[in-house]
Amino acid sequence: MATQKTLDDLFLDTLKDIYYAEKQILKTLPKMARAAQSQEGKAGFLQHRDETQGQIERLEQVFEIIGKPARGKTCEAIQGIISEGEEIIEEFNGSPALDAGLISAAQAVEHYEIARYGTLIAWANQLGLRDAIPLLKQTLAEEEATDKKLTQLAMAAANAKAA
Repeated sequence: MATQKTLDDLFLDTLKDIYYAEKQILKTLPKMARAAQSQEGKAGFLQHRDETQGQIERLEQVFEIIGKPARGKTCEAIQGIISEGEEIIEEFNGSPALDAGLISAAQAVEHYEIARYGTLIAWANQLGLRDAIPLLKQTLAEEEATDKKLTQLAMAAANAKAA
């Protein structure tokens, strides 16, 4: 008889999911920076690439805290979101709407990450993983700040240019 799954198992599964997602995002951000038409957009994507590297390192620390190897698990959700972003690059390349589309795609990524990190923080708290909580909260704060920057960039220029 199979053993019943627990919140510990769910925490590890979700940790693997976001670890895979962050690594995929790290690969995608330079493509988005190259595609962006505005200098602010290019710089923002490259800055977030550097942040993402730090986020991956923090996730590796969380794996250490729970005594598990840092391994990703294929995340269908992030693959779909990234695929949508790549479609925007192809379909709107050279268009005044490209940057607005890139921002939209990036915000879909951020919202996914915000949901995952919020859940992991709640579960880490429930599981008594006190050392993991500040690491996860730091990343959540970065993701929320990036989402706000993307909104400001969209409202300041990209959406008007796309119209």
